[in-house]
Amino acid sequence: MARKANATQGDSAGDAIIIKKYANRRLYNTSSSSYITLDDLAGMVRDNVEFQVIDAKSGEDITHSILTQIIMDEEAHSGQQMLPVSFLRQLISMYGNSMQAMMPSYLEASMANFRANQSKIREAFEKGLSGGPLAALHETNMAMMRAAADVFIPGAASRTATPRSTKPADEKPGDEIAALREQMAAMQKKLDELSK
Repeated sequence: MARKANATQGDSAGDAIIIKKYANRRLYNTSSSSYITLDDLAGMVRDNVEFQVIDAKSGEDITHSILTQIIMDEEAHSGQQMLPVSFLRQLISMYGNSMQAMMPSYLEASMANFRANQSKIREAFEKGLSGGPLAALHETNMAMMRAAADVFIPGAASRTATPRSTKPADEKPGDEIAALREQMAAMQKKLDELSK
């Protein structure tokens, strides 16, 4: 199916395409003057096309709920689920938690880190899983998750920590791990300041 939605990328650079959602659940792309589907919106996301979904009756910005609906559809129909049940449970448990406000920025930082290292991960899978960049990235991600668990749920990391890698004692962690630890320390300091 051709994507009608991304034929026009907005009036000028940086403008978001306005999508109107009507009561009959139809989505209307005001830029291309055509009706589109959730699949079209998913394609726009993949193509990095900025858009904003507005409820046609109330004028309310409902982009968040539409993006969430796209994720639910992808999880239900793609045949391959990206979000593990354990992650979903942990995410749900954060609602109402005192640290809920910190989760969006943490998740954004985690995704930015993943995307920045995506080419390294792909390369590591092509070369094999043992050693190399994937092992270092795994260690980095585990250190980040342990630090985040300590911040968000004190004591949780010690209960659920995975065994550390079997590196020789004289081997020093890579520069990426040291930088990540510094970032996590800065995040911890900010969290401490916010909780006062």
